[in-house]
Amino acid sequence: MKQQILHIHGGEVFDSQDQYLHHLKNVELYHMETSVFNPWYKNYLRFLEDEKFQIISPPMPCAENSKYIEWKIWFDRHLKYLRNDIILVGHSLGGIFLAKYLAENDFPVTIKQLHLVAPVYDYVSEVEQLADFRLGDFPGKLPEKTIPEIHLYASQDDDVVPFTESEKYYAQIPGSQLHVFKDRGHFLGEEFPELFENIMK
Repeated sequence: MKQQILHIHGGEVFDSQDQYLHHLKNVELYHMETSVFNPWYKNYLRFLEDEKFQIISPPMPCAENSKYIEWKIWFDRHLKYLRNDIILVGHSLGGIFLAKYLAENDFPVTIKQLHLVAPVYDYVSEVEQLADFRLGDFPGKLPEKTIPEIHLYASQDDDVVPFTESEKYYAQIPGSQLHVFKDRGHFLGEEFPELFENIMK
């Protein structure tokens, strides 16, 4: 059977509808750029061997105005398709989602690797909040789960999620590995060889 990789993408969170509407009125229209945006997380099989991996990347509900309970309901519906020794990858808001979910819930299959890429921990910006994504009793049940490898990836020039957020996870998760970069920003580029090398090995 193919090795499963479950990827949870990022999103935006607001504490109120007024904050969300304000965001819509002021956010940069990034989708109007003429350059082709082809990030690594849309191209797993470009970097991995197609015949060996199955990529599961559910489009999480309302990513522009994310609600944890909605993401959890949608995520739960995918659990029946997962097999033992799965690899989990969470990017940005997807990182805190996986951290919160694994800390608060039993997981139906064994996890071979957990990769958190520029994950939010408790950072609140002037634009975005955390609403119901806030971590409660973290790490909660997470230490009880046997995950042989937990990787954290953070760049010192990230202007979306501060580098220190990954350091907080690193301090809370014994045995985790923190991979530090200087110039990857929020990990939105086309290349991410370090992640794929860790998956392949």
